[in-house]
Amino acid sequence: MPSCANPGITAGGLVGDCKSEYFDRMGPRAHARIAPYVLLCGHGATSLTNALKAMREHGLMFPVVAKPDLGWCGYGVRRINTTTELQSYLTQFPAGAALLLQRYLSEPGEAGIFYMREPGQVTGRIVGLLLRHHPQVVGDGKRTIAQLLDDDPRLRHRFRHHLNCDHHNVATIPRAGERVRLSTIGSFRVGATYEDGIRHQSDILTATVDSIACDMPQFHAGRLDVRFASIHALRRGQFTIMEVNGAGSEAGQAWDPKYTLRQAYRIVFAKQRMLFALGAINRARGHRPIRLTALVRHWLHQQAILRHYPASN
Repeated sequence: MPSCANPGITAGGLVGDCKSEYFDRMGPRAHARIAPYVLLCGHGATSLTNALKAMREHGLMFPVVAKPDLGWCGYGVRRINTTTELQSYLTQFPAGAALLLQRYLSEPGEAGIFYMREPGQVTGRIVGLLLRHHPQVVGDGKRTIAQLLDDDPRLRHRFRHHLNCDHHNVATIPRAGERVRLSTIGSFRVGATYEDGIRHQSDILTATVDSIACDMPQFHAGRLDVRFASIHALRRGQFTIMEVNGAGSEAGQAWDPKYTLRQAYRIVFAKQRMLFALGAINRARGHRPIRLTALVRHWLHQQAILRHYPASN
């Protein structure tokens, strides 16, 4: 049933959906809020020559973020600083798969804004606000980044197994009190921490998100992943969209350490109930849910291709 939540998007955004599907359906108001990007797809599109040409045509300069069009949890997402790094990434990228090159956003804040709007309703609402804190170590002026990582039981495994370790010179000794951000992506799987930020919701933020979502035909449930300069700026609706996700968006605020296991499950199930309700409304309006076999096929394809993406950083 949740696959009916966003008609026209692959499986409603549960699985198998591409980033470009959301960008393509955006009107001018919504599109103006996206970080500039270019989609590389088709025969030869991901060659270095064609990629550099596409960057020039779209006004993109290094650094950029390279990411698979069909992605999940930050797999294959990498900050690219030079032509050499881009060539290395493209060489490792699966042949025939589509990817995006997007302007790197240097704003320090990152959030996932969960939005829902019932079909037929003029306005929607923010149902969750997730703040992502990238994995980091704090220097003491004595230990190297590698030593600081080894002394952190939470980070040492995730950093070395899920990220491209060439992103940092781990032999560097950070100054005392210096915070070293370890990743481009703010995913839980690489050691990021999640915080429930719903207390920062404001009328201006809600109106801004609603204006964007309503400029995406038949978009009823999903998450806007955004970067922002400060909490004050976020509350005023001042942010830039990195990507949009659909019905499969995880209720990541449930991972906030302040919640008990029971509270976390309550958050997850509340989100699922809303999705099923939206899907039921759209089904009654004539939209058909995806068949289970097709859903499994999308999931298997997605999981298979993830294994071939270049390491994130």
